[in-house]
Amino acid sequence: MKKMKAAVFYGPEDLRIEERDIPVIEEDEILIKVEYCAICGTDVRIYFNGQANVIPPRIIGHEISGIIEEVGANITNYKKGEKVLLAPMIACGKCEYCLNGNSNMCENQSIIGYEIDGGFAEYVKVPSAAVNGGNIIKLDDNANLLNSSIAEPLSCVINGHKYLNIELGDSVLIIGAGPIGAMHAALSKAKGATKIILADIQKDRLELAAQCGANYTIDSSKEDLIEKVNEITNGKGVDVAIAACSAPIAQNQAIEATRKCGKVSFFAGLPKGSSINSINTNRAHYKEISIFGAFGSTIPQHVTATELLNNNIVDANKLITDVVSLDNIIEGIKKVRSSKGIKTVVKM
Repeated sequence: MKKMKAAVFYGPEDLRIEERDIPVIEEDEILIKVEYCAICGTDVRIYFNGQANVIPPRIIGHEISGIIEEVGANITNYKKGEKVLLAPMIACGKCEYCLNGNSNMCENQSIIGYEIDGGFAEYVKVPSAAVNGGNIIKLDDNANLLNSSIAEPLSCVINGHKYLNIELGDSVLIIGAGPIGAMHAALSKAKGATKIILADIQKDRLELAAQCGANYTIDSSKEDLIEKVNEITNGKGVDVAIAACSAPIAQNQAIEATRKCGKVSFFAGLPKGSSINSINTNRAHYKEISIFGAFGSTIPQHVTATELLNNNIVDANKLITDVVSLDNIIEGIKKVRSSKGIKTVVKM
């Protein structure tokens, strides 16, 4: 049996680089040779705290790009050597939400890198449900696989924007200058927003993320965020505010910074035990502010993300600040946790 190297999660702070058998595929499955797998904030939480739907031992990692290594005997629409992106969430395709086009809300979903072995390995087996569901997205021959590895988080940002309808000339506030905040800035710029304000409490990260499209930055550890937003918008507030960090205060600030008839996105979830947050609902009521949640993404949104990245509409070179080897994955995870750089990717 041929072997591969994999990072296997055994429990909190117990991630082991092991030699494992390369998965054997069935006639309706596909084997992908992983080239890159980006590190998500969820991977960091799993490493340090575990997660209910990640039962050890499990190969984690879900932001995957690579090359088809082998196709099952029954498969005719994929072939060896094709560059691909793997959308990790496998939807049932049959529930109410799938049938309504909201497969990210699927009631019977499973996720590669959570319930199914994922991409922090040299090879990943794609089950038949994912093959049939369109989770393997073909890329152009000249597609950059490193850039394509961050399509999954960008697809989630695209999903969040579907409610916000950002238009030419809009003002947008993004609270949180991590990879998601930087992607929100880049996508807002691509949609024609002319005042993009990025706020964070970490100066170094704020400066890096601002290169992705922000016109203004606010170091909210030193400046009053609401005062600065009012100064930039002549006292009106922003058309759209996005809470892109897991802090209750960001949700409150987003509502306070939004103008009449504006929109707010609670994009980032809050930590367990902090999710009950006191917000000024009267401001939403009297100013007719709309508040939206956002979670996950659909396969068409992954396709859009790859197009944006591989045509440099969203510049991956500004988003990907670190590439580490599989042997150094724990170093990469700790780098993400410490908020150093923007996006860290593992190269197999």
